[in-house]
Amino acid sequence: MCKLFINADPELWKSSTRSIRIDGMVTSVRLENYFWSTLEVVAERDGMNIPQMLTRLYHESIDAGHDLGNFTSFLRVCCMRYLALQLSGDIPADQKQAIADLDADSILAKEIAMRH
Repeated sequence: MCKLFINADPELWKSSTRSIRIDGMVTSVRLENYFWSTLEVVAERDGMNIPQMLTRLYHESIDAGHDLGNFTSFLRVCCMRYLALQLSGDIPADQKQAIADLDADSILAKEIAMRH
């Protein structure tokens, strides 16, 4: 089991920092390269680049009343949810399907029903 992880490309877990501007404020986000590549895929599905998507995620999270004191952790969880939702079939593998076009309410309701 461990060989699958240990012998993977070490570039995947190297981290890099990117600066983005949200509401005129420059902030730095440091993530492992694997997370950056996942975020790139997610952004491209909806016709955005990473700074545009991160800004949108930030604003929508604030509008929903979330405290984003640890934005980097939030982004890691977003990546993991994206991959998990692909595995469950809730997000189609076809990357031409925009995530914004999915029925988020239905997917979230299904998740809640599975927990209960």
